[in-house]
Amino acid sequence: MTSTTTTTGVRIQDLVEQALALSTASGCLVLGEELTTANLRWAGNSLTTNGQAHSRKLVVISIVEGEQGVSSGVVSRAVTGPDDLPALVAASEEAARSASPADDVSPLIEPYESSDDWDAPAANTGIEVFEGFAPALGRAFAEAEKADRLLYGFAEQLTSSLFLASSTGLRRRHDQPTGRLELNAKSRDLTRTAWAGAQTRDWTDIDVEAMAADLGTRLDWAATRIDLPAGRYETLLPPSAVADLMIYLYWTATARDAEEGRSVFAAGEGRSRIGETLSQLGITLRSDPAEPGMAAVPFQLVVEGGEQSIFDNGAPVPATRWIDNGVLANLQRTRNWAARTGQPFVPFVDNLIMTGPESGAGSAKSLAEMIAGTERGLLLTCLWYIRTVDPQTLLVTGLTRDGVYLIENGEVRGVVNNFRFNESPVDLLGRITEVGRTERTLPREWSDYFTRTAMPTLRVADFNFSTVSQAS
Repeated sequence: MTSTTTTTGVRIQDLVEQALALSTASGCLVLGEELTTANLRWAGNSLTTNGQAHSRKLVVISIVEGEQGVSSGVVSRAVTGPDDLPALVAASEEAARSASPADDVSPLIEPYESSDDWDAPAANTGIEVFEGFAPALGRAFAEAEKADRLLYGFAEQLTSSLFLASSTGLRRRHDQPTGRLELNAKSRDLTRTAWAGAQTRDWTDIDVEAMAADLGTRLDWAATRIDLPAGRYETLLPPSAVADLMIYLYWTATARDAEEGRSVFAAGEGRSRIGETLSQLGITLRSDPAEPGMAAVPFQLVVEGGEQSIFDNGAPVPATRWIDNGVLANLQRTRNWAARTGQPFVPFVDNLIMTGPESGAGSAKSLAEMIAGTERGLLLTCLWYIRTVDPQTLLVTGLTRDGVYLIENGEVRGVVNNFRFNESPVDLLGRITEVGRTERTLPREWSDYFTRTAMPTLRVADFNFSTVSQAS
């Protein structure tokens, strides 16, 4: 067991306030994060390590006004106590004075009412969070041994308390628990492999024994090997694979890039594709910081510029529909770009949910039902190493991983070789022929950055597997 403690008895809120008081800049934002983590790791049906850690970080954003305009400087450092603060604030102010004028300037957010309890102690976690999960994992190990299978993986819980203070007087705080599980099952000779992942807030909703049993079924499927050539195949994309593709779409769905002609959402002549139908199946893609089981930070939190603006820190984050009943409804838009274009401010939200037609609520099929309804097609497990090929169409490439299965006449016949794929998530929306049941899932590619997703299984008529891959 490992343990790391890098804090003193000073509250993180007090360090944030003290750093803000040291600022001599025209404006200042200080973000404090107190992070506690706990983890379990296992290999070959045995626990290998467990540990917990505790750390603190402060981000100081200084705003300075100069002859050429307004500039900002952002410096982030681990802190242990008040002695660390003067150098941190000074470094942020120096970075701001050295920076070029910002082109996304907006007034810092003024105070507004919220239900935040600024003075409440920072939330924390520890190894005890796995009190119910660990015995279930042990039972999964025992079943795997009986079936001559091996389980590998890890469970991780992060609890982050975030405190944002502004020179305007604004104070916001949020406690964010984030748990993720990744589980690999392998045959004893390591020639067959299957993967599953899950997200959670508190580990009370994870059925690791059921997950391990499902992976055992996939290993049984893989006992038969079938080689297939590259090509376009009817494909079932499970929720994890859908999440990875839709996250890529979401990250690029910004109004400025679209209206300046730099993205797949551009319509030319300074316009975006808002209002255009992307799917005839009534798909909705939305975000909501209050989503049950996937609650996210309810205010804008930005430490790096780019698609988002540090000047928007602290702005309330509403529920937003990005695609509404198949129609592109919103793109992310900073306050600066909103003011320039006379359109509403639309902030980023740290979760993403896709659902099928609202008129069909309750009728969406499970993955097993969708397999049973497949005459001939492929079932993916997950996608990996996704990279952009063409930003103008959002064409991306990547690899399949940990199991691609051939379905014939409603039954899985065996595992096939892996492929490299080439697809645009936006174009793919228009080629979906069936939408399954929405369920919370863990993306494989982006699980380090964006865990809070809920997606359906999608049936795509002609998913493009461009080449055969030797990846396992």
